[in-house]
Amino acid sequence: SSLQNNRDHRKITSIDGRVAYTGGCNMADEYINKKRKHGHWKDCALKIEGEAVWSLTLIFLQMWAACKQQTEDYMQLFPYENSPCTVHTDGYVQPYADSPLDKNDVGKNVYLGIIQNAKKYLYINTPYLIPDETILSALLLCAKSGVDVKIITPAVWDKKFVHITTRSYYHELIEAGIEIYVYSDGFNHSKTFLSDDAVATVGTTNLDYRSLYLHFECGVRLVGTSSVLSLRE
Repeated sequence: SSLQNNRDHRKITSIDGRVAYTGGCNMADEYINKKRKHGHWKDCALKIEGEAVWSLTLIFLQMWAACKQQTEDYMQLFPYENSPCTVHTDGYVQPYADSPLDKNDVGKNVYLGIIQNAKKYLYINTPYLIPDETILSALLLCAKSGVDVKIITPAVWDKKFVHITTRSYYHELIEAGIEIYVYSDGFNHSKTFLSDDAVATVGTTNLDYRSLYLHFECGVRLVGTSSVLSLRE
């Protein structure tokens, strides 16, 4: 239904502008496996502390302002106005937002950047594997270039037609050398890309047309952080 287009698919929790969470997790019982709607629910989220939190805070407040149809002075909420941030990182932490109301396909371009720069391996978690022609071509070329490409999708579906469409891409991807695994215990709702122990992203963007082009989405790009290795494990 087109009524589901231009919807806010972001998941952001910001606490005092100092700690924030984002990723695939919504606020519902199945996401903490209190309710088994589609078997065991596997998901991924990210906790951020320090200055990068302000970016996610502003992404939330931008949507809040659009809903209220008025703006405020948000700098009064900035936690490091009078005291410097003491949180340090071992790499780069870059939150990003995507909107269907402009011509910048941010989520898609973050994914393409990781795919196209992969040299050794590319690991992907996605609940829906319905790539557009650009991402499909990039994945096929990546695998044919000798990169170890692994994709985890769910064995149990939440939307049968979408799952059938996801499976329709398996043959072409496997033929190119891509390994596809299904999470057999339930539904894999994680949206993660990881490459070469160097760069990763955790966010809300699925590999389907609606999420890539027609939703408000967000994520965090990680470069050279120890959390990249945690994500690999």
